[in-house]
Amino acid sequence: MRLHVITTGGTIDKIYFDAKSDYQVGEPVIGELLQRMEVGFPFTVESAMRKDSLDMDEEDRATIRALAERCDEEYVLITHGTDGMVSTAQALKGIAGKRIVLTGALQPAAFAHSDAIFNIGCAIGAVQSAAPGVYIAMNGRVFDADRVVKNVAENRFEETQA
Repeated sequence: MRLHVITTGGTIDKIYFDAKSDYQVGEPVIGELLQRMEVGFPFTVESAMRKDSLDMDEEDRATIRALAERCDEEYVLITHGTDGMVSTAQALKGIAGKRIVLTGALQPAAFAHSDAIFNIGCAIGAVQSAAPGVYIAMNGRVFDADRVVKNVAENRFEETQA
């Protein structure tokens, strides 16, 4: 397996500066995390943008789609902010021959108790075992892009009926 990672920003890459939660989206962290985990497969990392997903629009989603379509790899992992993740997953549907998994974090990877590494690991397992299509890997589960919603009140992703 050769994995292509597309980063878009979001909480996983956020850096907080003070107690008032002033933040900015920092450099993508996934390349360093994968190296630290000593993954047993080649990977490339490409930064599409550094945005909070609440600030993304259809043009941003078209950019992400073009990068996923253009890459040579069949296996594509996209790090993404959780608030706009489902919309981007919908925009990626229909890319033939690709296994695309979006993941992110509810807490920045820089935080000691972040869910980032857990979600990335789940996403890597999902991208290797899923049929071609688009999926979201969050909260220890893998969701079909057509059957997932973020439950903001519970701060987790849940399956919906199609």
